[in-house]
Amino acid sequence: MALKIILLAEDNPKDVELTLEALTEHNLANRVVVVRDGVEALEYLRREGQYKDRKEGDPAVILLDIKMPRMDGIETLRQIRADAALRTLRVVMLTSSREEQDVIKTYNLGVNAYVVKPVGFKEFVEAVKVVGIFWGVMNELPPDGENGNGK
Repeated sequence: MALKIILLAEDNPKDVELTLEALTEHNLANRVVVVRDGVEALEYLRREGQYKDRKEGDPAVILLDIKMPRMDGIETLRQIRADAALRTLRVVMLTSSREEQDVIKTYNLGVNAYVVKPVGFKEFVEAVKVVGIFWGVMNELPPDGENGNGK
């Protein structure tokens, strides 16, 4: 069984590097696609723009930062959940925001998990490892075409 892609929506190059390093360090073989904002994430998911020719298939999980240019993570989550073709995708907020209203808002919008990025490198690596193992490897996905979204 081929491992599904992890979609990482993150505009901070340092956080992208740390996330990729953490997943690699723990031998998570999922390919990670990095997008820099919510607009690009939606283009990837909808196979539009520069992603119009990408292979069919949804990511195992979307790791979504809140604070991004053009379209933030909360609006991106809102659009994912409003789109019948995308609404069942697994979305994890991976963000530095500890704001209570962000946590409440994202859960009300249907986020699957909310993970605050730890400040320390070691803790950050451990958090990403746990998220990657659960959502990228352990979480059981429905067979293609049977995930309730018509794909």
